[in-house]
Amino acid sequence: MQMIDQVQVAREQADEFRTVFRAIRDQVGRMMVGQRDVIDGVLTALMAGGHVLLEGVPGLGKTMLINSISRAVDLPFSRIQFTPDMMPADIIGTTMLTEAEGGGHELTFQQGPIVANLVLADEINRATPKTQSALLEVMQERQVTVGRRTLKMPEPFCVMATQNPVDQEGTYPLPEAQLDRFLFKLLVGYPTEAEYHAIIDRTTGGEGVAIAPVTDAGTLCRLRDVVRQVPVPEVAKSYAIRLVMATQPGSAYAPESVQRGVALGASPRGIQSLILAAKVQCLLDDRFAVSCDDIAAIARPVLRHRVIVNYQAMARGDGIETLIDDVMRVVPRS
Repeated sequence: MQMIDQVQVAREQADEFRTVFRAIRDQVGRMMVGQRDVIDGVLTALMAGGHVLLEGVPGLGKTMLINSISRAVDLPFSRIQFTPDMMPADIIGTTMLTEAEGGGHELTFQQGPIVANLVLADEINRATPKTQSALLEVMQERQVTVGRRTLKMPEPFCVMATQNPVDQEGTYPLPEAQLDRFLFKLLVGYPTEAEYHAIIDRTTGGEGVAIAPVTDAGTLCRLRDVVRQVPVPEVAKSYAIRLVMATQPGSAYAPESVQRGVALGASPRGIQSLILAAKVQCLLDDRFAVSCDDIAAIARPVLRHRVIVNYQAMARGDGIETLIDDVMRVVPRS
């Protein structure tokens, strides 16, 4: 009897997860045209408790997408526009000398815009590495340290960053330690011809688009717990481990293209990200255990920013996507 009750609770939780996920997606779709895979990827990262990096040329709606999500989930939202002259204190805050009410002066801490549930790091690669490093602690440990003061971030906490391709003028490549903290790297492409028509109709008319909040912080935290309770069979776990190891030169699972062309493979954060994102995929497909198909479905956005190619691969024109395709092709699922 107790087992039946547990199954019923799990089913109700899974139903609530799908309902909330789809409600957020529908609200965001009122503003965004197309980009269904990108929207699902950002929401997957949000539900899994990870951060997400969106890459694309300017004007594709990356900032609009994240802004729309913040309105649909009814969470405190902070937007940080990264620029070359920005300093770490502009992000995490600093201690300032202010006038006291009774006269005189006192030191007070002014927290930065990083203290929010959803943080949009807009054009993150336009800031210098010194400023980018201000996000390392908060993305990993959900806290910032300024002097002797440590501030815990509110839950749920998520950094959603955008960047222009690194060959654009005035950008700084993100260091490997920064990239590894993102659960997903999503590539935002150009709209189709039909989508351009919809963009014109939706954005150049006289009526604005209203996005209604459909969930809150408490619900998101509870649904993140639901994600972590999804079981992972050994066959799926082993497949995920082999995929990560296959990106590492020197591994027995790595194809020849990786052995010759990769300087740095995915870290243990890669396997954590694969499992968490696959659990979200599993729930969305109305199943109660992760499969190898779930792992394969999200492998590319999890791995593409964790694999660093060497100069030989660059000279041959072997891109990261090609190397990941090789890994997906050679790694067995059982």
